[in-house]
Amino acid sequence: MKIHPLITTTAALADLCERLAKSDFVTVDTEFMRENTYWPELCLVQIANEEEAAAIDPLAPGIDLSPMLDLLVDNEDVLKVFHAGGQDVEIIYNLSGRTPHPIFDTQIAMMALSQSEQIGYSNLVEAWLGLSIDKGARFTDWSRRPLTERQIEYAIGDVTHLSKIFPRMLKRLIKTGRGEWLDIEMEKLADPENYRNDPGKVWEKIRPPSRNPAVLGRLRAIAAWREAEAMDKNIPRGRIMRDETLADIASHPPREQHDLAKVRGLSTGWKDNDIGRRLMQTLADAKPLTEAEMPPRAPRGAPLGKEGALVADLLKLLLKIRSREIDVASRLLARSDDLEALAAGQRKGLALLETWRYEQFGRDALELVEGRLAFAVVNGKLKMAHIDQIGNNGPAKATPAEPEADEPTGE
Repeated sequence: MKIHPLITTTAALADLCERLAKSDFVTVDTEFMRENTYWPELCLVQIANEEEAAAIDPLAPGIDLSPMLDLLVDNEDVLKVFHAGGQDVEIIYNLSGRTPHPIFDTQIAMMALSQSEQIGYSNLVEAWLGLSIDKGARFTDWSRRPLTERQIEYAIGDVTHLSKIFPRMLKRLIKTGRGEWLDIEMEKLADPENYRNDPGKVWEKIRPPSRNPAVLGRLRAIAAWREAEAMDKNIPRGRIMRDETLADIASHPPREQHDLAKVRGLSTGWKDNDIGRRLMQTLADAKPLTEAEMPPRAPRGAPLGKEGALVADLLKLLLKIRSREIDVASRLLARSDDLEALAAGQRKGLALLETWRYEQFGRDALELVEGRLAFAVVNGKLKMAHIDQIGNNGPAKATPAEPEADEPTGE
């Protein structure tokens, strides 16, 4: 594979992207810093296909990233391959207002090929290529220039290894017939709604201090205000105000600005400075939530009481058994909240009762909660059997034996 020198000009970037645009896929990774900023600062982009790889310096004077962004978000003929790519996709969305498409994430794909829930990149490389990655540069300050040859080599390795792993992984998915399982998951990763920043909805992620409409109205208003302040100053929102402080102010709003000096978590300077005045004005303008705007009540405990909790526990046990039997990450088959909803009697809107999840797990889960399936021990292993077969001819319809593991290094 040809490794190019660090790309620092628009012309060199355009030439690279013109060649990559003819590929079936490209592997992509980014290096960024976000500890001290609201917006992640993109410091390096690595990209490769099976023949060549390069690192791109987005901080180089005068460089225009448009050729790269066009390749990632406009070219539907080239598959974009990431590993744990959520933050990488977020950065591309921030730069272009769009997400890479079509997209493939090797961390998600490993959930369909093994019981790995969130395999790290170094473990992925070791499993598929038998290589150990030098982690010495992982704590690099990628914003500092110049970058050393070791740093660039380390960064490019993230995409050169991935360009070797992906074809093997795709071959395995085709062989197992599980590639279609991932279509919905990949579309979720590429959904722009996951990355669109709406200050008016930030309050929904904060634990509400109460269900009082006036309190929640203030919580919504000052959460949006904090977001705007952080965006304007490009600093983390927690530097403006922590969630706990925000919730406390929403519950117990100060009467006058000088009372801000008494609020734990705020600087005493807020009692007479501009940011304190802006906060007080936000509180004054806040409106109580209407009935339609009120969030749904969180369920308290299991919806069916103790019996419902036991049924949910049995479903989780079934999930573990099925995950082990077909060598798939349990998280890909079903979520805990869906299992609890199924135990409570819900039948609509559950992913585990749709498409391939129903065939692989949902059908048996439904039969279990409806009393047609039970646990049985077969040859020392816990299996599932139909009730009408237990005590007659034995658990003839028990789930099939576990398949032999298909090790990644066997490719």
